[in-house]
Amino acid sequence: MIKNPALSGQKEAPPDADRASLQSAESPHPGIPIVGIGVSAGGLEALEQLLPAVPLACGLAFVVVQHLAPDRHGLLVELLQRVTAMPVLEITDGMPVAPDHIYVIPSNRDLSISRGVLHLREWSAPQAARHPIDSFFRTLAEDQNELSIGVILSGMGCDGTLGLRAIKERGGATFAQTPASAKFDSMPRSAIDTGLADVVAPPAQLMARILAYHRHLPSPHAESSQDEIDRDRSTLDKIVSLVRTQIGHDFSLYKKNTIYRRIKRRMSLHGLAKMTDYLQLLRENPQESELLFHELLIGVTSFFRDRDMWEQLKSQALPALLSALPRGGKLRAWSVGCSTGEEAYSLAITFHEALEEQKSAARYSMQIFATDLDRDAINKARAGIYPAQIADDISETRLRRFFVREERGYRVSPQIREMVIFARQNVIIEPPFTKLDLLICRNLLIYLESDLQKRLLPLFHYSLNPNGILVLGSSESVGQATDLFAQLTGKTRLYRRYSSVPRSDQLDFPAGFSRPHVEAAPLLSSPLPVAPTALNLQAMTDALVVQRYSPPAVLTTSKGDIVYISGKTGKYLEPAAGKININLFAMARPGLGGALNESFARALREQTTITMKDVSVDTYGGPQVVDVIVQYLSEPAPLQGMLLVVFADVVAPASAPAQSEAGPNDHYDARLSTLTKELEQSREELRTTREAMQAAQEELKSRVEELQSENEELQSTNEELTTSKEELQSMNEELQTVNHELQTKVDDLSRASDDMKNLLNSTGIATLFLDNDLNVRRFTTQVASIIKLIPSDAGRPITDLVSELDYPTLVADAQEVLRTLIFHEQQVSARNGRWFTVRIIPYRTMDSRIDGVVITFTDLSSVMRAKQAMGEALAVLQSRVNDQAAQLDASRTLEGVLQQAQAILESRLAELMLELDQTRRDLHGEKRRKL
Repeated sequence: MIKNPALSGQKEAPPDADRASLQSAESPHPGIPIVGIGVSAGGLEALEQLLPAVPLACGLAFVVVQHLAPDRHGLLVELLQRVTAMPVLEITDGMPVAPDHIYVIPSNRDLSISRGVLHLREWSAPQAARHPIDSFFRTLAEDQNELSIGVILSGMGCDGTLGLRAIKERGGATFAQTPASAKFDSMPRSAIDTGLADVVAPPAQLMARILAYHRHLPSPHAESSQDEIDRDRSTLDKIVSLVRTQIGHDFSLYKKNTIYRRIKRRMSLHGLAKMTDYLQLLRENPQESELLFHELLIGVTSFFRDRDMWEQLKSQALPALLSALPRGGKLRAWSVGCSTGEEAYSLAITFHEALEEQKSAARYSMQIFATDLDRDAINKARAGIYPAQIADDISETRLRRFFVREERGYRVSPQIREMVIFARQNVIIEPPFTKLDLLICRNLLIYLESDLQKRLLPLFHYSLNPNGILVLGSSESVGQATDLFAQLTGKTRLYRRYSSVPRSDQLDFPAGFSRPHVEAAPLLSSPLPVAPTALNLQAMTDALVVQRYSPPAVLTTSKGDIVYISGKTGKYLEPAAGKININLFAMARPGLGGALNESFARALREQTTITMKDVSVDTYGGPQVVDVIVQYLSEPAPLQGMLLVVFADVVAPASAPAQSEAGPNDHYDARLSTLTKELEQSREELRTTREAMQAAQEELKSRVEELQSENEELQSTNEELTTSKEELQSMNEELQTVNHELQTKVDDLSRASDDMKNLLNSTGIATLFLDNDLNVRRFTTQVASIIKLIPSDAGRPITDLVSELDYPTLVADAQEVLRTLIFHEQQVSARNGRWFTVRIIPYRTMDSRIDGVVITFTDLSSVMRAKQAMGEALAVLQSRVNDQAAQLDASRTLEGVLQQAQAILESRLAELMLELDQTRRDLHGEKRRKL
């Protein structure tokens, strides 16, 4: 099935058409191709690669839409002007678009385009709920149609994806940056994953593809007229035939204008000017046939699209169907052209909600058959996995109840998935599902030729049970099949199936399955050969009276097709020459047509009985005066909506005297009477026609007002649906900014940590950091030679570690420092003969908070060795002095000698103490310099 191909050739008036018409003098020629470029985070780098490749006088206009903070002045105009020779302008309200210019959106403004003029307005939605790219792309698609071009570059989130969908629906071209070349790939990846990007390339190559596409665009003045299609008819038929041969699907019954435009679009993307060249490409590259096939099968669908329709289905149609079911019954539904399954799953969810409102969830069930021609779409529907963006179309309550959150998005819950059976089917040539209570076929019929529509509607009537519901798209209707379906009240396209009504034309079932035998009611009444015993006296009398004395009558549909004839109607009706046509108006004899038209229309419109008196009908026996009675039937139920037309002959007055015996005025009086009656009849017909015309005008006016109201409601709904999406986008960008700032701080802290680590290692002083619980927090490499530490010991208590120090009170001293906040210093020895000055001080943070202690170990081994050498030298000197004192025993100068020795010793001791103090000062100074 073709599911919503792009709306080729249909140009809708923009919402601001009246305002834009006032600016027509300033507006540029509507044939300027406009390239909308959507960028966000990391987009400047992509723009600097894209725009320098644009040549001067290229004939294109560029509009750059980026995400900006409301209070931030953008510098994009100055930055882009450095890389391109084209004028770069910041957009102002009412600025007309000119070729070979670049326009940049200002901050805190919503941008739209109408008739080639750019319009700005302040955002009514909060910052988090804004999608400027989607907003502009939608208006660009509506304004430029096939001349719209959308480009998505680097950025966070998924803004722009829905805008590309709108551009592609209108026949424009879509381009996206390769995710690998994007600094932030969320936006281009979203466009690519949804299959909306026609061309994917790095920014440096995208412009060449855009220019090639532009060179082969059809002239903006040359609409795809029927004459143009007729000129290419032969090639077009060959392409359709080739696709049928290569793909196996026949598009010959689809609207030629749609197919023609889709082929033209593919030709522009390939840079081909002639359709014969594209035919050759299809022959040489079968893959292009597959791409063209999918081009015609663009599935435009979403969850709960047209919310009014789903609401009426839940509140009116489904409850009516459920009320007719027996307890525990099952409804059967068919979704024709289901695409990727959103519509079928929406129906399943709506059914569940309708059951809950009736508080009868355990009584009924529903089986949904969902079919489509696209195998890829059916596979996606069967998987039941949808991107996170469906949150824009589905309420949070429904997401929680009927979906399961996954890494890739949302998965349909098992209770909903089990209700739907997906199958690949071509509804045109394959058998339909039957005995259905509900049939949904939205946005399919409008892309089919009228002959094919006339074949499908009776088929849908055949598939539905009596009083079953048919759901069509907002732009579709049952056309002339009003005798098969009646529209429900409201603005939506919901129809109720009439009970079986015999039709003059037979059902045209698709070839490939047999048609059941259907007996039609006889068109002409005739006596039935029934045995007298089978009828009682009353029935025989009634039949005799009806046959011989009742006036002739016919039963017709609302279109005038005769379904039953009672009595002899040959004086009033006769078959028209040519193909058999048993329509009442086609068979009316001269003189009867005007009266029938008037009375039939009034009876159908007013749903009452209308009588036309003294109607003159030309018969083979001469003029016959007849009263025509047209009655609208509201009961019994099988005949509801049909009309009964009765012809009652009026007895002519007694014959007038012969002309020769009559006075001269009698002839003129008779003629005047006839003309007077004809004049009154003409006046009545004119009055009826005027009333019908006025009613039609009022109905048309009412319809226009309804359409305007619907358009406003849809715009309002669209803005509300995008709120949560915009909030997420804004939050993502803010988080990106904060993340960048935090990353900078982390880098600074990392560099400071490296500096500190190198500083501590370069001092050569062993340093140990403990927290308030005396657990190891950090240490320098020199500590490992004093206390047995490895990197994995971080977090262990100091009491669990083995130390070389003879310092049993280390833990107690550290706790005392934490308590008193007074540093402690002590000289201790190690088991290997080394000496250290252990200094314990509190660890203070930047905000003067105590968060542990710092212990430094200063090596005093050299000082202690010098002190020990000094002691040994004093001992030797004392020994020598004692020896000399013994030898001077005989001398009376012993006291002098001792005094001299004491002076020598004191002098030597002073020198040693000075050396010791100097050594200490040197060590302390070295420590301070290193710190």
